[in-house]
Amino acid sequence: MKNMSLKEIAAACGGTYHGDPALLSKEASSVAIDSRKVQKDTLFVAIKGARVDGHSFIPQVMEQGAICSLSEQDLGDVTYPYIQVATCTDALKDLAEHYRRSLDIKVVGISGSVGKTSTKEMIASVLSEKYCVLKTEGNFNNEIGLPLTVFNLREEHEVAVLEMGISDFGEMDRLSKIAQPDISVITNIGLCHLENLKTRDGILKAKTEIFNNMKPDGIAILNGDDDKLITGDEVNGKKPERFGINYKDGVYAKDIENLGLSGTKFVISGLNCVDGCKDFEVTVPVPGHHMIYNALAAACVGAALELTSAQIADGIADLKTISGRNNIIKTSKYTLIDDCYNANPVSMKASVDVLDMAIGRKVCILGNMYELGENEKNLHYDVGQYIGTKNIDVLITIGDLARHIAMGTDDYMETHFGSYDCEIHSFDDMEEFNMAYSSILKDNDNILIKASHAMKFADIVELLSKDN
Repeated sequence: MKNMSLKEIAAACGGTYHGDPALLSKEASSVAIDSRKVQKDTLFVAIKGARVDGHSFIPQVMEQGAICSLSEQDLGDVTYPYIQVATCTDALKDLAEHYRRSLDIKVVGISGSVGKTSTKEMIASVLSEKYCVLKTEGNFNNEIGLPLTVFNLREEHEVAVLEMGISDFGEMDRLSKIAQPDISVITNIGLCHLENLKTRDGILKAKTEIFNNMKPDGIAILNGDDDKLITGDEVNGKKPERFGINYKDGVYAKDIENLGLSGTKFVISGLNCVDGCKDFEVTVPVPGHHMIYNALAAACVGAALELTSAQIADGIADLKTISGRNNIIKTSKYTLIDDCYNANPVSMKASVDVLDMAIGRKVCILGNMYELGENEKNLHYDVGQYIGTKNIDVLITIGDLARHIAMGTDDYMETHFGSYDCEIHSFDDMEEFNMAYSSILKDNDNILIKASHAMKFADIVELLSKDN
């Protein structure tokens, strides 16, 4: 963070400063909500969590060298400065919004039901061919994480690529108020967070709140193959840019060549690059049909920010995978598709498609998908139906909901696989799986590992990575 004095901070978050007036001109070097990350001149924000109240760490962080703390409490007669605010979470967001407004930087905001993180990585990889880029790290995409990401912007950064995740109405409006995107990308409208958003129309309404605080001359980049995203002709008075495979009225992919687990080669067509090139070949080094969409979205962003076709192609080719996100791991025994960070029905089917590209025996290890609402059992069942249409050799499920992928729902208790040659194993928990997996898996298996984050399937990835 740069050029934020205590006086400016107090004004931006509507707080009351307590302490030596001579310190009001001092500037904070960073913002932290974790006492372990406090360094010299850090502004500490005392967030009340479910188990830990950050206020209890204020004396400690001030001794560590923090410049000031934001507090919801009157701390009384203390020897260090603090700024008292109504709520620290709101103050954090207000401060991030103020800081963003002070920056002369382009911001790309990314939303959607599936593929936000992989699209973010692709866009950042492309833009890094020309610019110094800051991107969202890990799961810092919510109302706490996004402000902390914004505070990491420094003088050298030219573009920020910000992932924005929500689970309810109003959240995206608040996130976009912080990000104030110049370019808004929506990957798709799928089935996730149905507990609050109820329907795909509800999801569409919530996701498109990203446009509420987009810059007046901002650009919307949308998936033209998505039946919900194709419905609007204007975004804030301007025609959106669209990309797709079947959609041919914007930027689209043609001459697609599947390279198996080595990725996909295709031609991007219809893009208005700064070098005048409209058709050029690219290679995505990560497998999966959905990665074509990610590359098309990144190409649209790259063209909007004046990259050449060569820079866009190089950025796509240079994409690196991250743990838990369609990450291919080759061990001495197996080829693992580590896609265990999270799951919903759309992303799980996409990952099954990736596995289906493999040569050799194909094994799915799938777990519970959460936050699917009252129809959760049928949505798991539907994934099972989809698997039955693919060339999958072994299906392993772990968890009570995942059992419905293999065995149906309360209404449909029959298995899907009577007519498919697929070996099925269902386990109640990880302990049962750990005792049985060695007798099921074989050398040279291709194994997909996927479930909602709470299932902790990263433990399976670690286990199989070390299995010799």
